[in-house]
Amino acid sequence: MKHLLKLMDLTREEILSVLNLADQLKYERQKGTFGDYLKGKKLGMIFQKSSTRTRVSFETGMYELGGYALFLSNRDLQIGRGEPVEDTARVLSRYLDGIMIRTFAQQEVEDLAKYGSIPVINGLTDYCHPCQVLADLMTIRERKGSFKGLKMCFIGDGNNMANSLMVGAIKTGMRFSIACPKGYEPDSELVAWAKKEGEFYMTEDAAEAAKDADVVLTDVWASMGQEEEKAKRELAFKGFQINETVMKAAKKDAMVQHCLPAHRGEEITAEVFEAHADEIFDEAENRLHAQKAVLCKLLK
Repeated sequence: MKHLLKLMDLTREEILSVLNLADQLKYERQKGTFGDYLKGKKLGMIFQKSSTRTRVSFETGMYELGGYALFLSNRDLQIGRGEPVEDTARVLSRYLDGIMIRTFAQQEVEDLAKYGSIPVINGLTDYCHPCQVLADLMTIRERKGSFKGLKMCFIGDGNNMANSLMVGAIKTGMRFSIACPKGYEPDSELVAWAKKEGEFYMTEDAAEAAKDADVVLTDVWASMGQEEEKAKRELAFKGFQINETVMKAAKKDAMVQHCLPAHRGEEITAEVFEAHADEIFDEAENRLHAQKAVLCKLLK
């Protein structure tokens, strides 16, 4: 494991190894003990998209591991004024021990890793969100004890979250179903891979997708950069909401996960959100622990 660019790059064993270390680091933190595992290490954090959880969890994680995080917005870097990614990668590699980037194009993340000489972590792109899904998997295993025999259901836009959840579910042995409107399906190559490698089902009926699900997930209908499509998407996604009807189709003890921020009344009702708030905010907290594990794996 040299980078974390997308979950598809990791084996099942590598994913489980990250989750096991995340559990250990969470336990240590709960006991009030912090190891200086990354003492003196420096992480550059490039943000071309705004963030709450990604920025705070990575900064906090580096601090707790004894390292240092530098916040680098595109307004502060020459990359925001047209400097090629390959030049930025080679310069930052001379100063830092690792780079985390939250941006739009997956290719930008891949190019940072290609031209740089230090580990690169994908903090989010329009294609995938591996850090979030590692936290989701961690939370599911905490609550359910194991991935064996579980069914994961995603309802909504076939976006970066759907792409990464599909890969994470199949690689850890879960069944995966998704309900999304026509024209908003996940990446076609990932769908073909999921059908070949595991149990995958896609439909336009939310309740059908959620039938007997152990965990039900969703995301906002209009992600960052899609604000102009909000009205159009509200029409397209009508009926693709986690609500009481959907939860009745799932198992009685089904979990609900949301990567946040949540738009109550759109992709999820306020009632369902509040009923599963503990699970959702455990998931948010686990961003910290999962990312600390990734940092230790890559930078130590």
